[in-house]
Amino acid sequence: MNWDIFCRVIDNHGDLGVTWRLARQIAVERGEPVRLWVDDANALAWMAPQGQPGVQVIDWSDPAAVRDAAAAGPDPDVLIEAFGCDPAPELVARFAARPGGIWLNLEYLSAEDFVEGLHGLPSPVMSGPGRGCTKHFFYPGFTDRTGGLLREADLAQRQAAFDRGAWLAAQGVGWQGERIASLFCYEPPALADWLAGLCGGARPTRVLVAAGRTAEAVRAVLPQLPADRGALHIDWLPHLPQPDFDHLLWAADFNAVRGEDSLVRALWAGKPMVWHIYPQDDGVHHDKLGAWLDALDAPAPVRAFHAGWNDRPGAQALPALDDALLADATRMVQAARARLLAQDDLLTRLVRFIAQKS
Repeated sequence: MNWDIFCRVIDNHGDLGVTWRLARQIAVERGEPVRLWVDDANALAWMAPQGQPGVQVIDWSDPAAVRDAAAAGPDPDVLIEAFGCDPAPELVARFAARPGGIWLNLEYLSAEDFVEGLHGLPSPVMSGPGRGCTKHFFYPGFTDRTGGLLREADLAQRQAAFDRGAWLAAQGVGWQGERIASLFCYEPPALADWLAGLCGGARPTRVLVAAGRTAEAVRAVLPQLPADRGALHIDWLPHLPQPDFDHLLWAADFNAVRGEDSLVRALWAGKPMVWHIYPQDDGVHHDKLGAWLDALDAPAPVRAFHAGWNDRPGAQALPALDDALLADATRMVQAARARLLAQDDLLTRLVRFIAQKS
């Protein structure tokens, strides 16, 4: 099959990260050509600096590039519209003119109850260049009645071969056996208190800070920390390619992640974690976070830490990152990981769904 995947970069590169992982997996594991249409591919310079044979990246914001790619063909067998991004009309018109194509709307990841009910439902296109076509909703999720999670076939083998010390040394991290926490977040109000608590902790902790918005957030709160930082050591990381971001999560003893792509990668890492969900003005992100914690059967201390980290109304002060909390979070994540590994991955379910609709 020929695949076209459309992505509009909204914020923080998460949409691009998800669609690049999917495009790469299709090319590697199925050997099928993928065109990734994206309106801002700049982040791929560090996210995927080597590119991927079989994946062609096309600048969706360049009319000449769109025209030339559309004319060169071939028209796709599968059109994936990531996160309701409205593909270019001229490309939709070409797709609509060919028989037998499958149009899917790849939705955002959620554990909320509505996902199972909406996954796979048809949505007839009533107007515009795609009139007469039918889209189908494809919802990633955490149960067998959803679209599943992105997971490469060789993930377990790569994790088994990973050398923590060698990777940290290659990043210039002078690890001496301290506890390691990775930090990839937005601007959690509890950030300063969390770092201050690590400064006064009984156990040395080395925090590996992701580049970009996370690093800016940490630098903003540094004046609130003790001058000598006590038991806390901070390492500033560069932007990491996707494989090295996975390695970061495997190397850490605790992972603070944000958004969608890094949440899934942290689950596969199997380490204790906290998820900083993307904040929304109307507060609905707290419902989404609660549904995810329910899906993982999170114990009370883990829920309390998530409430404080995500600034939930009425939340108590952020609990200490102590051994008891880490043990609770480890059991939660590893139980979820084992259950999810027993399920088919997203691409397997995607191909099966396409076969059923063809």
